[in-house]
Amino acid sequence: MNQLQNFTKGFIRENPILVLVLGACPTLATTTSAINGLGMGIATTFVLICSNVVISLLSNLIPDKVRIPAFIVVIASFVTIVDLVMQAYVPDLYQTLGIFIPLIVVNCIVLGRAEAFASKNSVLSSFIDGAGMGLGFTLALGLLGAFREIAGSGAILGYKFIKGDGILVFVLAPGAFIALGYMIALVSKIRKTSK
Repeated sequence: MNQLQNFTKGFIRENPILVLVLGACPTLATTTSAINGLGMGIATTFVLICSNVVISLLSNLIPDKVRIPAFIVVIASFVTIVDLVMQAYVPDLYQTLGIFIPLIVVNCIVLGRAEAFASKNSVLSSFIDGAGMGLGFTLALGLLGAFREIAGSGAILGYKFIKGDGILVFVLAPGAFIALGYMIALVSKIRKTSK
């Protein structure tokens, strides 16, 4: 598989949210708005890229018996960096995302890519894989958040363009399930027609 295919597989073909349905908890909980979805996606992308690179570098040095705990320590280090930087520079977003930032440590997307890809491939391939999967995750969260924000409040990125209230259910948890279900169905249809 060439590097471009490796990079783009996270967008549609193996999108972590819309195809593999990994990381659904932060997806459903943090996408009440586009900015929340993008913030969570960017934070996860940073952790994914950095942890993939470091795990690829250390893969030959880590014994098999402590492989998963070692991966979690590497991931937790980058999550701590993200947590502190967000707390210092974007405190409003940090407050909104709350506990879901530290929970990136156990996000199955990050740990799954470390185990399935980064530990078995070169540093460059691991970087590209992390970037592609992270951007696919960010795209899915951003689109889901934008849809929920538009449908739920008639606004996007805080700019109100529809008078009155939106459809309240889309701001609440059931709206996340409904919107995500439709997005997964759309991507599934796109994937079937492109084969």
